[in-house]
Amino acid sequence: RMLTRTPSVVAQVFLLLSIVLVIAIAVIQINQQQILSPGLKYGIVLDAGSSRTTVYVYEWPAEKENNTGVVSQTFKCNVKGPGISSYESSPGALAKPLDDCLNKVKERIPVHLHKNTSVYLGATAGMRLLRLQNESAANEVLASIQNYFRAQPFEFRGAQIITGPEEGVYGWITANYLMGNFLERNLWRTWVHPYRKETMGALDLGGASTQISFIPEDPEEHFNSTLQVKLYGYNYNVYTHSYQCYGRDEAEKRFLALLLQKSNTSANVDNPCYPQNYNTALTMKYFFGSLCTQSLRPANYYPNQLVNFHGTGDPGLCQEMVSLLFNFNACRDREDCPFNGIHQPKAKGKFVAFSGFYYTMNALNLSGHFSLDDFNSSMWFFCSQSWAQLQFMLPKFEEIYARSYCFSANFIYYLLVHGYNFNAETWPQIHFQKEVGNSSIAWSLGYMLSLTNMVPAEGKLIQLPLKPSLFAGLLIFLTATALLCLLFLVYLCVVSHHRKNIPHIEHVFIPE
Repeated sequence: RMLTRTPSVVAQVFLLLSIVLVIAIAVIQINQQQILSPGLKYGIVLDAGSSRTTVYVYEWPAEKENNTGVVSQTFKCNVKGPGISSYESSPGALAKPLDDCLNKVKERIPVHLHKNTSVYLGATAGMRLLRLQNESAANEVLASIQNYFRAQPFEFRGAQIITGPEEGVYGWITANYLMGNFLERNLWRTWVHPYRKETMGALDLGGASTQISFIPEDPEEHFNSTLQVKLYGYNYNVYTHSYQCYGRDEAEKRFLALLLQKSNTSANVDNPCYPQNYNTALTMKYFFGSLCTQSLRPANYYPNQLVNFHGTGDPGLCQEMVSLLFNFNACRDREDCPFNGIHQPKAKGKFVAFSGFYYTMNALNLSGHFSLDDFNSSMWFFCSQSWAQLQFMLPKFEEIYARSYCFSANFIYYLLVHGYNFNAETWPQIHFQKEVGNSSIAWSLGYMLSLTNMVPAEGKLIQLPLKPSLFAGLLIFLTATALLCLLFLVYLCVVSHHRKNIPHIEHVFIPE
C-alpha cells in the first residue's frame, strides 16, 4: 500500500507543479507590462537640418534596469522658417521660431519632469558648410542656441555639428531599431536579440548632403571605409558615406548654376526640369551664395542680380543635364567606385530610403516598393506636365517644392542607378518610407539612443536568442508532463480499485 501511495504523491506533486508553471508563465506574460512600467522618461532632439529644424520628443519606460532603450516618438514639431545656418547674420532671431515648438513640447511633458528631461541639438550639412565658409558665424549660431536653452526648464546637453558619417550611422541605427532588427519581444515579453534577422541599409537625402549606410558583403575587405558599431552586445561593421553638396537643395543650386553657365544670356535661362510655363526670378546669391557652387561662380558675379528661369518641361533634356552633376569618369570604370572617385562596396540587401527620397516619390504618387520601370514612367509623366496641371496633381501644393520635384526625381535616378549601382533587379529591394508606426525615420532617434547610453555595449537585459522551437518545446514539455501525471494517477486509481475487489470475490468462492 505504501508503494502505491509514494508514486501517487509524486505524480500529484508533478501535476500541480506543471499546472502552476503554465499558469505562472501566462500570468507573467499578461501582466509584465504593468509590473515593468513605474513611469516614463523623456528626451528631446532638435534635428537642425539645412532647410529646416524639426523637434522630436521621445519617451521610454523609466525603470532602472531598462538600459535597452525601448524608445518611442510621442511628438514632432517643424520649426517655422529656414534651417539654423540661414541665421548667420542674425543669430538672435532664432529664439522666436523655436519658442512656438518648445511651448508645445512643455505641454506634452509633465511639468515635474522638465528639469530631468535632456535636450540635444544636432546640426547637419547646412552647418557643416557654414563652418567651412565662416567658422565664427557658425559658432555664433550655436552660442545663440546655447543662450536660448539656458532660459528653458529642460536639461540642455549642448548643440553639436555632427559629421557626415555620424549622420549616416545614426540614420542606419534608427531605421533598424524601428524595424525591430536589433530587438524584439519574445513569448515572455522580454527583449531578445532577433534570431537570424538581417539588418537593412539606410538611404537618407537631406537638403545639403546625402548618406548611404549598409553592412557590406565582406566588411574585412572594406575595413577602411566601415565604422564599427556595438549594439546590445553585438558588433556591426557599417559602411557609411556622406556626399556633401549632394543634398536635394544644394544639388539644385549647382544645377541652376550649370544652366546659367551653358546659357548664352544671363538674364533669361531655360530650365528643362521646371514645369512648362513656369517662370521665376532668382537672385544670383540664391544659388551662387553657397560653398557648393563657389567654383561655378562667373567672373561678373553680382549677388543681387536677378536671373529669370523659364520652365520648358523637357524630361529627356532634364535627365541629360542632371547627369552633369556627377563625375562618373573619376572612377575609370572601377566597379567599387560609383562616382566622384569615392570607394564604395557593392550595395547589398534591403534598403529603406527616407527624408527627401520619400517626399519626392510621394509627389510622383509612388510609395513603398515599386519597379524601376514604374518609377521611370511616373517620372517621365510628371516631368511632362505644365505648371497649371501640377497644381491639381500634387497632394500638397507649395511652389518652392512643386517646381523642383521633376529635378529631384531625375537627381534620385542618377544617384541610385548610376551612383550607387541599383538596377532593375535590385531596385525593388528599396523601400521608400517616412516612418514606422508613429516614429519618423531620421538620424535623431539613433543619435539620442547613443547619447543616452540606451544602446549599451553589453545589454544585460537582452537575453541571447532563444529559438522559437525552444519556447514551444518548453510549453509542450510542461503540458505533456501534466498529462502523463494525470494518466498515471488515473492508472493508479484503477489499479487500486481493482485490488479492493479481488479479496471480495475470493471470499465468496471459498469452500466450507
